[in-house]
Amino acid sequence: MKTINIGLIGVGLDTYWKQFEGLEDRLIGYQEEIAERMRNMDANIINIPIIDNQVKAKNAIEILTDGKIELLFVFISTYALSSTILPIVQRCKVPVIILNIQPTSRIDFDYINSLEDRGKMTGEWLAYCQACSVPEYASVFNRSGIRYDIVTGYLQDDDVWKQIKSWINAARTVKGMRENRMGILGHYYTGMLDVYTDTTLQSATFGTYIEQLEMCELQYYYQNATESEVKQKIVEFHKEFNVSPSCEPYELDRAARTSIALDKIVANHNLGSMAYYYEGMSGNDYENLVTSVIAGNTLLTGKGIPVAGECEIKNVQAMKIMSLLSAGGSFSEPYTIDFDDDVVLWGHDGPAHFAISEDKVELVPLPVYHGKPGKGLSIQMRVKQGDVTFLSVCEGKDGVFLLVAEGESVGGKTLMIGNTNSRYRFACGAKNFINKWSKAGPSHHCAIGIGHVADDIEKIGFILNIPVVSI
Repeated sequence: MKTINIGLIGVGLDTYWKQFEGLEDRLIGYQEEIAERMRNMDANIINIPIIDNQVKAKNAIEILTDGKIELLFVFISTYALSSTILPIVQRCKVPVIILNIQPTSRIDFDYINSLEDRGKMTGEWLAYCQACSVPEYASVFNRSGIRYDIVTGYLQDDDVWKQIKSWINAARTVKGMRENRMGILGHYYTGMLDVYTDTTLQSATFGTYIEQLEMCELQYYYQNATESEVKQKIVEFHKEFNVSPSCEPYELDRAARTSIALDKIVANHNLGSMAYYYEGMSGNDYENLVTSVIAGNTLLTGKGIPVAGECEIKNVQAMKIMSLLSAGGSFSEPYTIDFDDDVVLWGHDGPAHFAISEDKVELVPLPVYHGKPGKGLSIQMRVKQGDVTFLSVCEGKDGVFLLVAEGESVGGKTLMIGNTNSRYRFACGAKNFINKWSKAGPSHHCAIGIGHVADDIEKIGFILNIPVVSI
């Protein structure tokens, strides 16, 4: 959870302060309450109280642009001129969230009407006059090409704080994607046309730096792993996995050495994610590596460095997004449909995200990797029962978009074949889900995380200015 810089400004009208005693201080107090609650969301808040004229607007621009903010919240403390706010949002060049937040859920009409002094009555009303500026700002922003959204409610409105937190989470995730270094090891699984991607477009969309890795570097680290390192890695296997007694010592040793090599290549290139696949001629030296990566890649994925097999670059981007949202992000593909129970089963032979497993992940031997060369160790797990979110980063004819669906991981029988197999139920039903999901145009892989985070993903799409398709 990285702390990010978030801008918060209040806007008002300086004409009011001499007319209505105490109004300015009262509104500044409301803004400070908002700022304090934002600070508790792991955000560094650059808080600039009520900007009420052009001079203050100019000063605010200098502070905000120096602060390298990711997002700008504009608290409408009372009615404020659009001419005050427009130059600020134009210069900051970040998405803008208008906070249309009243002090309470409604005005105390009886109290205000009992004041008898219409001047005091007007001052009380102006403390609730946030909505007055919303259409004015929207009109000006629309005509000026400013990208914005609106949060409407009151200070004790739980939905307001849910939305604000979601925006901060989305901004943090976008920053994390921009700063991420992705490694590509090997090449695509030949013939999976849906998996092929435009890496330049991925970098242009998310800001991700892409590092091309060499198998010979991984081989070097494998060959130079010390016996002490191997012993420590096997201890880690037993700590994080339920290691099956049927796992041969030779296979554990092989997986441990490969895991050590993976850790070193990740550290050497400062990677935050990786996509991999390799075959080569049968019996080649690298086959020993690619048939022993699942345990190590699962460990990396569970530590927030997601790894996608079959060189699924788009999907490791989705896994990274889910990881940055603290939702997990496990590599998965559709397995089958249980029409009797109206659920879909999704899984993969790894890697997985052990942090979202129902029980301790099992490390088991596989006599054959289906569709791939060799044999070795694999992992077996089920995603925790409860709310889940599916996410796919897609490339269509018009560019990159996000595909998201919220569902539920449910109990029931699964295949015990050494894969990450789970059962998922969707409100639209299994048939409709698989049809609608497929027609949206993703690759056959997706990232699965726990919790419902589609709202955060919608906001990520807004900040990145890319479409989000929701099933």
